[in-house]
Amino acid sequence: MVATVPTGIDGLDSILNGGLVENATVLVSGNPGTGKSLFGIQYLYDGVTTHDEHGIYISFEENEEDIRQAAESIGFDRWGDLVDEGAIKVYDKQHMLREGDFSSALDTLMEDFANTSYDRLVLDSLTMFSLFFEDEKEKRTYLLKFSDILKQNGLTSLLINEQGAVFPETEIGLENFLTDGNIYFIQTPTDSGVNRYVWVAKMRKQDIDTDIFPMEIAEGGIKVYERAGGFSMMGRDGPDAGF
Repeated sequence: MVATVPTGIDGLDSILNGGLVENATVLVSGNPGTGKSLFGIQYLYDGVTTHDEHGIYISFEENEEDIRQAAESIGFDRWGDLVDEGAIKVYDKQHMLREGDFSSALDTLMEDFANTSYDRLVLDSLTMFSLFFEDEKEKRTYLLKFSDILKQNGLTSLLINEQGAVFPETEIGLENFLTDGNIYFIQTPTDSGVNRYVWVAKMRKQDIDTDIFPMEIAEGGIKVYERAGGFSMMGRDGPDAGF
């Protein structure tokens, strides 16, 4: 049996046969507003509150207060307390961008990893991460190094990746080769809002269901529905997905 780390998301863990493969690095892609960052927040929150697994959230896009408000907006009221207690460590954009270059930021993270044990990590996002580098070669070098560091420290990690297209882009970048799994968040417009879906395209060492499943964001976080028959990719035939 492959050891897994539950995501804490109803339906998704069943699709994944228990959760993410332990010590895996998983790419989470989608266009803005699909729920990727909330997925990362929920993953860390459930890790602490349900499994006593400490987490680290690295954001190049939001400050710590914005992240806290996002967590509280879907019912994760203890987020701020967990951060204050050190169960969840947040490196926000003010901290990460202050370093000026990724080498300095990486040194800060390495020092933290040496002094504190974490189980889960979320990086939000690879799009902003790329701004540290002058060319593609430098980006690839540091991405390889960073991926190795995550595994060496026993972290099961989510790397969030912004995409402009509504549907998953078919180009295979370096990120896809470096990661152990690919999860896509999709939303399609309707007359009354949007429908949301999740697609687990790849998960090494796991026999997964690669269908596209409907999901919603509501109080209590993200929920994924394994029974997809009542939903349409272009219609709004299932539960309210526009929260």
